[in-house]
Amino acid sequence: QVLLVESGGGLVQAGGSLRLSCAASRNRFSISAMGWYRQAPGKQRELVAVITTGDTITYSDSVKGRFTISRDNAKNTVNLQMNSLKPEDTAVYYCRVTTLYHYWGQGTQVTVSS
Repeated sequence: QVLLVESGGGLVQAGGSLRLSCAASRNRFSISAMGWYRQAPGKQRELVAVITTGDTITYSDSVKGRFTISRDNAKNTVNLQMNSLKPEDTAVYYCRVTTLYHYWGQGTQVTVSS
């Protein structure tokens, strides 16, 4: 079992920035990937960004050039720096960690006002 603690959501005006953080508890199995997903009201959960242990990064086309994902393998943390936020970025953001299984955080609300 991997426990995830997320922080950093909130309300921001369009064009502003927020930084999300997710800390994962220690686990007997190595973490292979850490990432962020989001779910807006009435929509399916979608990938925002993911980073593997080998630092391979994938971004959703909608956030490329605006969001930056990073991880600290020693601390088992993953961060998402979100710049130039848009109202369409409004969603609940979830951290996900992959070992042999996927583990999800509780979600943190990000609201971008126009």
